[in-house]
Amino acid sequence: MGQDPEAIRSEIEQTRERMGETVDALGYKTDVKARAKESVTDRVDSFKGKFSGVSDSVPSTGDAKDAAKRGKGIAQENPLGLAVGAAAVGFLAGLMVPATRVENEKIGPMADTMKDQVKETAQVAIEHGKEAAQDAGQAAAQAVKETGQQHAEEAKSDLQSQAETARGEMQRSAPTS
Repeated sequence: MGQDPEAIRSEIEQTRERMGETVDALGYKTDVKARAKESVTDRVDSFKGKFSGVSDSVPSTGDAKDAAKRGKGIAQENPLGLAVGAAAVGFLAGLMVPATRVENEKIGPMADTMKDQVKETAQVAIEHGKEAAQDAGQAAAQAVKETGQQHAEEAKSDLQSQAETARGEMQRSAPTS
């Protein structure tokens, strides 16, 4: 019927603790400003952590000037290489830029045809490469087989001559009766 007053006090204390935790959790959830600030701080810290060593590897102004002078010298010594490199960079940049609707309408069918032709050419080149590899493999196998047969014949001949020599020596050294 009646509960122990100490047990009731213990239950009340546990309930207060749970209620306090619940109130704290609700308070945190409703404090959007604090959560946003915490999120931004975490992301900034993460970003700083990822790029903390970058400042050590960034070249100084003097290093950049020296590299520019070396680049200018190389460009003056090899203008054709510079032109080819610039064309390659331009080509790659052009590939990275998304095509517009007008480009797709005007150039789309031709681009598809070009892609198909490149695929076919690559496929033919691959097939020729496979055939060349097979031919080389067969030629190597044939050469090994022929060389092996030649060595076997030479070994047979050497063994026969050694056997003849040994038989002749045995006949000479055998006592005659």
